[in-house]
Amino acid sequence: MVLMLTPQLTADGSYTFFSTEFQEHFHSQVGAKREAQEKFLLPCHIADLAQGSHLYLLDICYGLGHNSAAALAEIWRVNPHCHVTLFALERDQAIAWGSIQHNLLNPYPEGVRAALANLSHNLRVDQKNLTAQLLIGDARQTIQQVIAAGFLADAIFLDPFSPPKCPQLWTVEFLALVARCLAPEGYLATYSCAAAVRLALREAGLCLGIIPGIGRKSPGTAARWSFDGLLPLSQREQEHLQTNAAIAYRDPTLQDDALTILQRRRQEQSQSHWESTSRWKKRWLLRRGDRHHESLH
Repeated sequence: MVLMLTPQLTADGSYTFFSTEFQEHFHSQVGAKREAQEKFLLPCHIADLAQGSHLYLLDICYGLGHNSAAALAEIWRVNPHCHVTLFALERDQAIAWGSIQHNLLNPYPEGVRAALANLSHNLRVDQKNLTAQLLIGDARQTIQQVIAAGFLADAIFLDPFSPPKCPQLWTVEFLALVARCLAPEGYLATYSCAAAVRLALREAGLCLGIIPGIGRKSPGTAARWSFDGLLPLSQREQEHLQTNAAIAYRDPTLQDDALTILQRRRQEQSQSHWESTSRWKKRWLLRRGDRHHESLH
């Protein structure tokens, strides 16, 4: 497939690309830089983690490099002596290199830009304050290299395209592998609040929390091995995990294509006795209406 990479301006002045394959932008239109900060850095407590001498990062779906760039900039702002070990997973090296060629990482410090330009071109960086590898290929396979290396991340950025467009990277099986890469005190962050994603993370043994939405955008999800440091899900969100929407994406062999995974899930949903999502929504709308009625009296 020939990639058509045209920079598109987002609301905070940073740029992103549009994927013709997935028919989605790589970042929210509220801003690629802002999204990295609010959806990934803050929920993963990057500034606090940077106080130590070493920090381990796993960036799943590295893409244009905004999340890694924002993290490195923040870490070295807080502590220039912190050494970062980074594993970044990306299917297509051309995306990462295209970001460099189009100067999309210009909002970040020169040292960060230089390091990630080196990474995007050579797939490996080994310098005084950064050891990094960019693993190219299907993340379902490349994450197994991360596991084999015994790597445990203080922070995991989970940033694939949306579940309906890229279900391969939101399955119970894949997220179980992701969880194996999370350190005992580490944080995982993703922009997705999909019930199927949250339940898959819970099935992997992780505790769930919310990440406040940006503007009018839906909230994201934070996860770790304990509830410490997490904003708890509301009762409404907890009940969403008991609806038809929470039926997982499954990929037993970690090799199925998107259509197969989507069809498998639709079939399971059609046979499910779980509450329908529409009924759950209606029930909560009625509750909201009752509360509004009570407030007027």
